[in-house]
Amino acid sequence: MKSADKRRTMENGIGVKTFSAFTYAFEILVLLLFTSGCRPDMFNQPRNNPLSASDFFEDGAGSRPLVPGTIPRGHLDEDRAFYTGMIGTNLVAEFPMPVTREVLERGHERFDIYCSVCHGLTGEGDGMIVQRGFPRPPSYHIDRLRQAPVGHFFDVMTRGYGVMYSYASRVEPSDRWAIAAYIRALQLSHNARMADVPNDVRPKLEAQNP
Repeated sequence: MKSADKRRTMENGIGVKTFSAFTYAFEILVLLLFTSGCRPDMFNQPRNNPLSASDFFEDGAGSRPLVPGTIPRGHLDEDRAFYTGMIGTNLVAEFPMPVTREVLERGHERFDIYCSVCHGLTGEGDGMIVQRGFPRPPSYHIDRLRQAPVGHFFDVMTRGYGVMYSYASRVEPSDRWAIAAYIRALQLSHNARMADVPNDVRPKLEAQNP
């Protein structure tokens, strides 16, 4: 190839590369012009964070109360004693529902599943993981817990206490009350006397414990 032809070929190659780079830069510039013209109103909208102040409403609060007549979806926690174990700021002293044999049997079952691993089957605080080094919980049979209002046990299961975490996500409120009822049964049985046993059951126990 002659030197003149070779030079023209190189110049044409450089020209193509220069044109391609110019075209690419132009496309980027056009893209930037278009994107800079987009308004971010859909992204940065006026809003209030929960419980923040606002001068839009007369009461100065950004969060609004429920509309009168609003119907809850799912369930209604209207019975505060049942769902919180408290009346006002005080723990309830009485069960918010009837304690039947079925409730005690349910509480027995749930207690063995969720509680006995720490508290033991009899509530002495000698469960299996305690025997393996976990901190020992207090016995249910000490005076402090025998005299505690029943709402105390519901509250501890709901919110946790000490090294015990909350069981609210694992045990529904009715089962927490059933467990509390069974704990009361354990406490009563710990100090029960033969005179406390129904007459129709007493002969069988006396035969077993002469």
